[in-house]
Amino acid sequence: MASAQDFVKDFAERGLIHDSTDRVALSARATQSSLGAYVGFDPTADSLHIGHLLGQITLRRLQLSGHRPVTLAGGATGMVGDPSGRSEERNLLDSETLQHNVQKIKKQLERILDFDKGPTQATLVDNADWTSKITVLDFLRDVGKHITVNQMLAKDSVKSRIAETNGLSFTEFSYMLLQANDFRHLAEHHNCEMQMGGSDQWGNITAGIDMIRKRLSRSAYGLTWPLVTRADGTKFGKTADGAIWLDASRTSSYQFRQYFMQVADADIEKMLMQFSLRPVEVVKDIVSQQLINPESRIAQRSLASELTTLVHGQQAAQDAQDAAEVLFGANPTSSSFATMQAIANEVAVTQMGAAALGDAIGVLVQTNLAASNTEARRLIAQRSLRANGEQIDDQTNLSKLPLLHGRWLLLRKGKTSYHLVDIAG
Repeated sequence: MASAQDFVKDFAERGLIHDSTDRVALSARATQSSLGAYVGFDPTADSLHIGHLLGQITLRRLQLSGHRPVTLAGGATGMVGDPSGRSEERNLLDSETLQHNVQKIKKQLERILDFDKGPTQATLVDNADWTSKITVLDFLRDVGKHITVNQMLAKDSVKSRIAETNGLSFTEFSYMLLQANDFRHLAEHHNCEMQMGGSDQWGNITAGIDMIRKRLSRSAYGLTWPLVTRADGTKFGKTADGAIWLDASRTSSYQFRQYFMQVADADIEKMLMQFSLRPVEVVKDIVSQQLINPESRIAQRSLASELTTLVHGQQAAQDAQDAAEVLFGANPTSSSFATMQAIANEVAVTQMGAAALGDAIGVLVQTNLAASNTEARRLIAQRSLRANGEQIDDQTNLSKLPLLHGRWLLLRKGKTSYHLVDIAG
């Protein structure tokens, strides 16, 4: 691991700074020795989603620059709910559910951050470990007295919620105090000097900096990145089907890869700069190639491959890429078993015995590729169908075609409609 390096210039060049404390002072501190920095998340589900991904990648970027990342799971704050960026109060989770979520998420973090022993070893902490031990009186005396209500009311996240019809509960109002105390605790016990987050966290971060100054008589740093949005203003990471999760059981490696493959050309340079761990010069070169030949989608391919590998591993990324190539027209006959399994997770599958393949019309109707025998005959006459890459005509006997890995028959109607027949025996 490299010695401590100044990351501020790199962050600025990548468009990763929205607000920050004194950049000159932060740059000077970064070159002195390894700096501890943390990003927090509330484990409200048993998986992170790509709305969290920029924070984790930013910590990885710091780690590669010789600094020490701390990831904070909000086992305590997750029971309260951060009002920032929300128009209504979130549901509260019990401690058992939150602990389960933290354990599941740690496995995801271990793919992104290096938790091996060393000067830049990543750390995962849970704020329930120290917050649950504080009595109400201790909290009011040691935390509440250091932040005025005037300061809290001045924060945009609080002002916007107070203006809403449903207002802001005292529970959520206290979130800023809890997060400020987290920063204080990490500074005191983990030598953590900086907190980072999305731009909606700036008020919470500065509250923590104030508390560290008042209680510990030391300085601390804060940095936020812009909230990630597309060129049309919509929020990154949201689809019609919901969030894109990092857990493959929630969002498959194929779907994860395809999300980044579908990033619009207008957004891809910003996405590459912010999410890729490649040097800025390499990113610029990729973007230049994309401008010369937009049809190649080299930038989307680069980003999709890098992030799928980072989150799901190299083999899963390769299987997802191979599956995509088949589902976009490549011949499936050379596909690996893992690729076919990936395809089986993405298209409709029908199990049937090998004997059923002798009736091609029946297979097409049973798989719903044709609504009737008449439509099946018409599709065959129009040469609109393929089976394992071979065009089906009125002479085709599906039972004579070699099965993929002795098991599958991949049917294709037109260019994009697929159905996988799984031969049960």
